[in-house]
Amino acid sequence: MRSFWLAAGGLALAFGTIGIFLPLVPTVPFLLLAAFCFARGSERLHDWLLSHPVFGPPIENWRDRGAIGRRAKWAATLSILAAFLLAILFGAPMRALIIQVIVLTSVAVFIWTRPEG
Repeated sequence: MRSFWLAAGGLALAFGTIGIFLPLVPTVPFLLLAAFCFARGSERLHDWLLSHPVFGPPIENWRDRGAIGRRAKWAATLSILAAFLLAILFGAPMRALIIQVIVLTSVAVFIWTRPEG
């Protein structure tokens, strides 16, 4: 099982790192997943992730206060808008657009109602 948690944590960390550079890939949820997996697979990697100067603060903000930084909120909002615009540009059916509006609006409300970290 340890190998599974290490692999899953590594994959989540990779996606989280990609999310720093690609606006449509979320960063913090993948970092939280990586921390969860590393906590079960490697105390050393878990401690490294939490003490990392880039990855650690968003994880600790969420863990300690359920907080999301203002910059992350804006990045998420821009990603949400970009995803919706891409759906329109690629001609998604109206039913899919309506579902997307409901889901993405719910996500945006959730993000913006969290405390700032």
